[in-house]
Parts: sequence; C-alpha cells; structure tokens
Amino acid sequence: MNRKMLVSLGTVLLATVILLALLTLLAQSDSAALQPARAAPLAAAPAVLEVAPSSAPNDLSRQAWLYVGQRLTIPGSAAAPAPPAAENVYVVQAGDTLLEIALRHGILASDLAEANGLYWNSWVYAGQRLTIPGSAAAPTPPDAPTDGGTYVVQPGDNLFRIGLRHGTTAAALRATNGLSSNTIYVGQRLTIPGGNPNPPPAQPAPAPAPVGYGEKWIDVNLSTQTLTAYEERTPVFSVLVSTGTRWYPTVVGTYAVYVKYVSTRMSGPGYNLPNVPYTMYFYRGYGIHGTYWHNNFGVPMSHGCVNMRTPDAQWLYNWAPLGAKVVTHY
Repeated sequence: MNRKMLVSLGTVLLATVILLALLTLLAQSDSAALQPARAAPLAAAPAVLEVAPSSAPNDLSRQAWLYVGQRLTIPGSAAAPAPPAAENVYVVQAGDTLLEIALRHGILASDLAEANGLYWNSWVYAGQRLTIPGSAAAPTPPDAPTDGGTYVVQPGDNLFRIGLRHGTTAAALRATNGLSSNTIYVGQRLTIPGGNPNPPPAQPAPAPAPVGYGEKWIDVNLSTQTLTAYEERTPVFSVLVSTGTRWYPTVVGTYAVYVKYVSTRMSGPGYNLPNVPYTMYFYRGYGIHGTYWHNNFGVPMSHGCVNMRTPDAQWLYNWAPLGAKVVTHY
C-alpha cells in the first residue's frame, strides 16, 4: 500500500515539474514577442527609438513592422537639425569649360578640378554644380576700397596681384604699409595708396590671325602673370607664372618656339643654373621653362624668361610643337 502511494505521489510531482517547465517556456516566448520591432532592420539613425506602450505619434502598434527609409516622429525630441549651409557652388552654363570657370573665379583650373573630383581638362555639362574652392559662390571680386581705404588679404593673394587689382604697384603697397618684403598673410589689412580703385581687368590677347585648324599657341599675360595654352581659340590650360622684373622685362610681341630642351644650363648676370627643366626658347635667350629655385609664381621674378612650376612646364613642353606661336603682352 505504501509503495502504490509513493508511485502516485512521484507521478504527480513529475507532472507538476513538466507543467512548470512548459509555463516558463511560454512566458519567455511571450516576452520575446513583445520586444520592440527587432525583426525588421533599421538603418543607422541619429536617435534611438524606444517603443513606448503607445506609439501614437506614428500611428503604429507596439509590434508593427518597420521598413528601410520610413520616417518616424521621435516623441519629445528636438526639431530636425537645420540643413548644412550651402556650399560655394557655381551652376555650369551652356558653353562653359572648366578652365573658363576657373579663370572667371580667379582660381587655378587644377584647384577647381581637385575640389570636384575632376581632371583639369574634364568636360562639364550645363546644370552641373561645381564647388568653388576658397571663394564666394558668386564670381564677383571683393569691392575695391576707395583711395586711402584698406584691403583684407584673401587666400591666393600676393602684393603684385593686389596692386594690379587696385591700380597701384607692389612697391607702393610695401612703402605704404611699412613692409620689408613681399610676404603677406591671409587676414592681413593693407592700406591701399591713392590710385585708380577699380582698373579694368587685363584681357588675354586675341588669337594671332590667321589661326589654322587645330593650331596650338601660347598666350603670356604680363599684367596678370598668367600663361594660357590655346587650341585655335579655345583655352586648354592656364597657370600662374613669373615673368621678367622691371629691370629685366620680358619681351612683348608675337614669337615662335624655335628650340626645345628637356634640360639645359642657363647663365647670365648674377646667375648660373644647371639642369633647367623643360625649356622652350621663343626669342633669342628668352624662354619658357620649369623652375626649381623659387615658388613665388604670380610675381615677376625672372631675368626675362617665363618661369613655370616644373610639372606645368612639363605639360606645356609635351603639348607645344616646335614653331608654336608665343604671344606676350600686357
């Protein structure tokens, strides 16, 4: 009798244990089902979304599915952040080229290309938005101060170009501001001596006539210290250069490249330079060449030659054939 009672009691206890185990599993399953919408992945979001007992702001149930890209209102959060300020951009117009846009904004085509992930000679299309590095969105230059006014130095400025812009000279700017050299810094305030506050910008020379089909020629603007390579009447390359000083001025006129040297020695009064790279002579001892002894391009520095950065000179050397016209002018 005692044995039967023990068996019955054991059976009841076993059934109770099994029942308790089943109830525990069911409770865990229900708890997992109530976790907030983990089945649908949500792309990385700027705020953590916690599902409250009531999700009224989005008219969703507690177990509603979410989809990628769905817009959710975050209860009690701050308003959406304001969009970032608009970049300095230029919208390409019909007929524009990267080089012309760069010249219009007073920057190098290589800098404009780099800012937009392009090459300096890349094609652009009407409506394309280009970031203009280091300038305002509009290509208008800063207002010229009146006589006796001041000018704040901008990135890329030098005394020569500031003087040119305001109808004065680098020497006059140095004297007026007590400068011992041409070195200036961004943000520096310069007093502008009397002169024409808004001189007309120097224009590139027109193509020498006649220009043959596909003809390559080189324009050297001594006023702006720029060199521009043309194919017929289309500019294809433009860079800052350093031409002759007032004591050793660069000749003015129309010439032609008559000899080219990958490397050559140059010597004259006060200088003797070996291995001058990518030299193209266009008139007697006047040439266009690479420069390794200074990096002050945009300011007259030479004994009459046209100094270029060596990579720029290499490009021009490979592009220009013997006989290519060279036009130098103010």
